[in-house]
Amino acid sequence: MARYPGLTLRILADRYPAMGPGKARLVAAIDATGSISAAARAMGMSYRRAWQLVDALNESFSQPVVLTATGGRRGGGAVVTVLGRRLVKLYRAMENKASSAISGDLRRFSRQLRKPSSGRADRRAGRVKPSGPASGPRAT
Repeated sequence: MARYPGLTLRILADRYPAMGPGKARLVAAIDATGSISAAARAMGMSYRRAWQLVDALNESFSQPVVLTATGGRRGGGAVVTVLGRRLVKLYRAMENKASSAISGDLRRFSRQLRKPSSGRADRRAGRVKPSGPASGPRAT
């Protein structure tokens, strides 16, 4: 089953998120690019924010999630550890399990949601376009 896109799973450690959707994406992007700056660019995130998240990840777990090397002649870089890969895989599995667990409830819940409007009043269905300053008559 595909993950429900509205689901946000956050794993807390001492009231602060140890892993959530953004951190999982960042770790996966670092793993794919070998670089915190490239991963941040790919996600539309500032380099500083990416570094803050990497630091928070490494502080939350018993072993580093991402290892970094400072720049120099051969340049810097970042490597996701075995633990980091394992955490992302486990996190994704938990997201899928949670989505699967709520799928029936979600279908029942979704039936109660209002259908998207076409922008026109549908008087036959008992729906009237809301009135207010923007939609009422104008004084000239």
